[in-house]
Amino acid sequence: MSFIIRQGEQKDAQAILDLIIELAVFEKEPNAVEISIEDLIEDGWSNTPKFKTFVAEENNKIIGVALFYERYSTWKGKAIHLEDLMVTKSKRGLGAGKALYTAVLKYAYEKGCKRVAWEVLDWNTSAVDFYKSTGATVYDEWRVCHMNEQNLQQYCNENI
Repeated sequence: MSFIIRQGEQKDAQAILDLIIELAVFEKEPNAVEISIEDLIEDGWSNTPKFKTFVAEENNKIIGVALFYERYSTWKGKAIHLEDLMVTKSKRGLGAGKALYTAVLKYAYEKGCKRVAWEVLDWNTSAVDFYKSTGATVYDEWRVCHMNEQNLQQYCNENI
């Protein structure tokens, strides 16, 4: 294995942001990333972090990231949400993605979580197949719902 997996650190914020942007391009949403490096630092490494990361590092360069956070399921209890799992295009196939995925699952298991959840695009068949091969259930019947900032503001202005 030519890389290591470790917890992400504040010094990794720019590399993590670069991977987030690369993921947005891959997911055909190149202009969707609104966060800044300052947002990542504040939200990831302040006194009350909003997320955790594992990074894959090869020769002192970040080649992949798993960004996740704790949540609560009313049915199951403690859970983890895997927000993003990304390996830079030139380094795919080395096993870094699986190693990052494994690190998140191990973290959840050790914390006594009852579930790890995430979304995957239906056209990303290699990811869907990988997740299924690890024992994950990929639900076709569930729909992801988002309320963007503009609609949130409009709703609250009209209803509160």
